Amino acid sequence: MKIVFLGTNGWYDTATGNTICILARTAAWDIILDAGYGLAKADRYGVGDNGRPVFMFLSHFHLDHVAGLHTLVKFSFPGGLTICGPAGARNILTTLVNQPFTVPLQDLPYPAAVLELPDEGGSLPFPVTALPLRHASLTLGFRLTLEGLTLSYCPDTGYCANAVALCREADLAIAECAYRRGQGSEDWPHLNPETAARIAWEARAKRLALVHFDARIYPDLELRREAEEDARVIFPASFATYDDLAIELNPPRDL
Repeated sequence: MKIVFLGTNGWYDTATGNTICILARTAAWDIILDAGYGLAKADRYGVGDNGRPVFMFLSHFHLDHVAGLHTLVKFSFPGGLTICGPAGARNILTTLVNQPFTVPLQDLPYPAAVLELPDEGGSLPFPVTALPLRHASLTLGFRLTLEGLTLSYCPDTGYCANAVALCREADLAIAECAYRRGQGSEDWPHLNPETAARIAWEARAKRLALVHFDARIYPDLELRREAEEDARVIFPASFATYDDLAIELNPPRDL
């Protein structure tokens, strides 16, 4: 499985990157996690080529996670697109991906469907767990099993038991890191490097990728490197991401 971090910023685009969007490419499917402006780069990586179905998982509807949806019309997904989101996603997307904002879902040049999780997740062709996280509005985190690997995604959230559950023994845990060391807010919950690392350590994840760096708090990549160092004090297998970083995940070999 190949993971490409198409967008790694939170809140808004800057010279350091686009807003949040992550691609997981498998032999059978292309998986997209959130749809910030990083989504516009998906065609550079052949998403949907050869008829592979595309599955998009939207954690919530803050604009930095959905602003890239207006670029859907540029793509060719002959295998179709399935958008999965929290309860209410169908009504919200009917409004947002529609006139006068953009081309409506039903007018895209390929079939597009919407599923609301967790209730409608049973129709997906691979196992997915969706749990609510701790944020200012309903936000889902996801745990996906693909090609014998477990990928967890914990976007906007404060520390919570569901984040630990989603990351339990994951081959790759992807967690947001909006705040810097020591920062936090009860009114606007997000993770800092220490709490993201604590989640990965408690969950016994194999690796931790830090994403969704608040654009105002992290104006340059050097601050991300500092966050990486802070996280590694608690969970050594942590790394800070940047736009277009690509990594390979391979299942363990039998001994």
